[in-house]
Amino acid sequence: MKPGTFTQLFIHLVFAVRYRECLFNRAQRSEVFKYVSGIVSNLNHKPIIINGYSDHVHILYSMHPSISVSDTVSEIKKSSSKFINQKGWFKGKFSWQDGYGAFSYSKSQVKAVYQYIFNQEQHHEKNNFRDEYIDMLNKSGIEFDERFLFNFNGENK
Repeated sequence: MKPGTFTQLFIHLVFAVRYRECLFNRAQRSEVFKYVSGIVSNLNHKPIIINGYSDHVHILYSMHPSISVSDTVSEIKKSSSKFINQKGWFKGKFSWQDGYGAFSYSKSQVKAVYQYIFNQEQHHEKNNFRDEYIDMLNKSGIEFDERFLFNFNGENK
């Protein structure tokens, strides 16, 4: 970055396992999330928290403006899929679903978003990912067509 350039960009990413399969156990999630944190750091971003559930991931990071959100997601998905497949945890080939949600926040909102991501396991004792994701889109005022949401258990409904 050029001298005199100052940024403060907080991004919350959300994306799901292909076909929304509930694949990751707690130990696998921990390992994958640590690996993803390294990817985010290697892209010159600052990871704040990475967590999720058996079928999706939430990533909150401070964004370096030299790399786009879409390039960040692409690298995270590509590198983490390779890592997961090398582990041989699952039959067949692991992959993330196409698409993602990206939400921006101000510094004053980071603590609340951090707590929300931190409490994913408890949150999903009561709520499914589909409802969570639609709620996030609605609260952010993002217009969407349900046909283009993540594939929820073989359906788009």
